[in-house]
Amino acid sequence: MPPTRLLPLPGQGPEDVVVLADGRLVTGTADGAILCVDPATGAVEQIAHAGGRPLGMHAEADGSLLVCVAGRGIFRLAEAGAELEVVVDELDGAPLTFPSNVIRDDDGTLYFSVSSRRWPLERWITDLLEHSGTGRLVRRDPDGHLEVLVDGLQFGNGVVLAPDRSCVLVAETGAYRITRHWLTGPRAGTTDHLVENLPGLPDNMLLGSDGLIWVALASPRNLLLDRLAPLPGILRRLVDALPPSLKPAPVRSVWVLALDFDGNIGHDLQRDGTDYAMVTSVAEHHGTLYLGSLSESAIAVTSIPAA
Repeated sequence: MPPTRLLPLPGQGPEDVVVLADGRLVTGTADGAILCVDPATGAVEQIAHAGGRPLGMHAEADGSLLVCVAGRGIFRLAEAGAELEVVVDELDGAPLTFPSNVIRDDDGTLYFSVSSRRWPLERWITDLLEHSGTGRLVRRDPDGHLEVLVDGLQFGNGVVLAPDRSCVLVAETGAYRITRHWLTGPRAGTTDHLVENLPGLPDNMLLGSDGLIWVALASPRNLLLDRLAPLPGILRRLVDALPPSLKPAPVRSVWVLALDFDGNIGHDLQRDGTDYAMVTSVAEHHGTLYLGSLSESAIAVTSIPAA
């Protein structure tokens, strides 16, 4: 990966980054701020407050945003300074407490992921250790009807809709794979995997302007997590009870992949995590890559290496 430059933010943890139609960036920070950033000048403007931790976002052509808010649900921001409008705050009669990522089709259909129905955002490492398998991929029709397309995900995360609407993809962070649910064709209604056995923890995903699926790997795989996964739950819970210094922790790295819709890797870009780490999102825009992080106080900017 080429060197990165940083766009400093007045808050920590820009978990997801999306690009508006005019080239500006939008992200959210741990204090609830939703920020608009000019990548050319670095100017930052707060355009809303989410009332919780903003997670995955989706930018519309008209400048409006869909925002997943930890502990609250999914909201729409019509324009800068507007009040957030509730889109989904319940699922199957229970509060939607851990929505992770959301996208919208042109007809108004939403697809969104739920990371865990057992643990909140603050206990994400607990969910990975426990291997709860309570994540979901959900469709919301334009009339508001909700349907669970895939249940039992190991920490559902980034979501991408194929340009031809043939399938929708969801990252399973705790299973090191990208799961595919078919929407049309002879396999409609069935689920398989686009890629499995990834070398790291897949997080947010976005469809790039190059037509590739860009995937952030928050950390390389952890040997202890791998060994714990098949063990009885009581043993995994004992590990979760250990002091933080003894639990599995993300390795400081910068790592993103780009895949096509056959699962072939087009780009595998890595750097050491000395100056930036725990990359949870990547947005590709005409060859430029904008990286977000759950732990940093900046957006990192780099580019696709010349062929």
